[in-house]
Amino acid sequence: MTEWYAPWAWLGTGDAVERDVVIAVDGDRIVSVTTDVQPAPSRARRLGGLVMPGLANAHSHCFHRALRGRTNSGGGTFWTWRDAMYVVAARLDPDTFHALARATYAEMALAGITAVGEFHYVHHAPGGDAYSNPNAMSDALVAAATDAGIRMTLLDTCYLAGGFDTPLDQMQLRFSDGDADRWAERVSAMTSTTEIRIGTAIHSVRAVSSDQMRVVSAYAEEHGSPLHAHLSEQRSENLACIQAFGCTPAQLLADAGALGERTTAVHATHCTTDDISLLHGHGTSICMCPTTERDLGDGIGPARAAADAGVSLSLGSDGHSVIDLFEEARALELDERLRVETRGHWAPASLLRAATSGGLTSIGWADAGLLRAGKLADFICVDIDTPRLAGADPEHLLEALVFGAIAADVRVVVVGGRAIVSEGRHHSIGDVPGELGRAIAGLIA
Repeated sequence: MTEWYAPWAWLGTGDAVERDVVIAVDGDRIVSVTTDVQPAPSRARRLGGLVMPGLANAHSHCFHRALRGRTNSGGGTFWTWRDAMYVVAARLDPDTFHALARATYAEMALAGITAVGEFHYVHHAPGGDAYSNPNAMSDALVAAATDAGIRMTLLDTCYLAGGFDTPLDQMQLRFSDGDADRWAERVSAMTSTTEIRIGTAIHSVRAVSSDQMRVVSAYAEEHGSPLHAHLSEQRSENLACIQAFGCTPAQLLADAGALGERTTAVHATHCTTDDISLLHGHGTSICMCPTTERDLGDGIGPARAAADAGVSLSLGSDGHSVIDLFEEARALELDERLRVETRGHWAPASLLRAATSGGLTSIGWADAGLLRAGKLADFICVDIDTPRLAGADPEHLLEALVFGAIAADVRVVVVGGRAIVSEGRHHSIGDVPGELGRAIAGLIA
């Protein structure tokens, strides 16, 4: 049994912080949480600052990290950015994929992210030929997350078409298994562990036809796995879907049986009011990725309207223009301020729940996300004496955290009762910037 003491903690529920908190951990689980106590110095590992549940990055494409800072000049749209992304995707192999993913997941760990949902679709060799191990690229991601010490849900993605009634182009061939049955056969060869869970994804309604969506949905239902799908990220996707099928992408997913309580719609930027009602009616959640949605010029999503309708929210860093879940959380509030020109749309604790328990539930880790007996011992400590947070009083500590903290303020990260970051340094990957630099240099001409 190990005890951890923090002068302040947010337990994941309520709108306030607790003082003098002791978290007792046995193995990888919390066995008790007590407040207003002072443990004997010899019994507890002391954490300075504010302790809270680990952050969840519910939507990641780890190889996009190589594009940070390289696609922002010269204008363009999501579709022109996608061309640059495909160039990087074409250069990946299991070794380069592992190197970049390992460094990217280590950057996430340093930012307080204890679990990631990796939306993975680069399955095969360029041209579409399978590797001798059909899951070599998936195995590279699993090894990378294990090296970095964070939990991962591998959201293995079905990707079969280049658009509505459009074949895959040369760049997209390596994403495809040919059909959903062969996708399911490949995914079935992978197994979940205590740190890695196998989930499922439909890339988008433009990349998977309705009959193939039904196969993926049935597989997810049979295996009880999370099912994610990009949804209404672009206005042009909505327009093309309506022209082709006479309905929105959300309705097309619903008709294919792809909506449900284990389903997460990613982005939902251009969902209509009826779409939001449809998602809520099926118990489907939404993962917002505000830093990516603004980086790509996608638009401001209907987060507040969705929450008002009862839709659960999570957060992701998606294209990794930054990896900072505090930034994603406050962006929900700040983007809504820009949209409607008033302030105060979210309680700070609500934003933190989207960054913690909301995301963990979305990617299949509902046994984490709270500092409570029986939950996984995944938590972080944020330094509240940095220039960003200095001067915050207890009454406003959560507000200061949401609107002032950055990823670099995270000092300690514990996953399964084991510290993987201390004093802002990763225990097993000592030179995260160096690894990132070398991995990216190997992919960028």
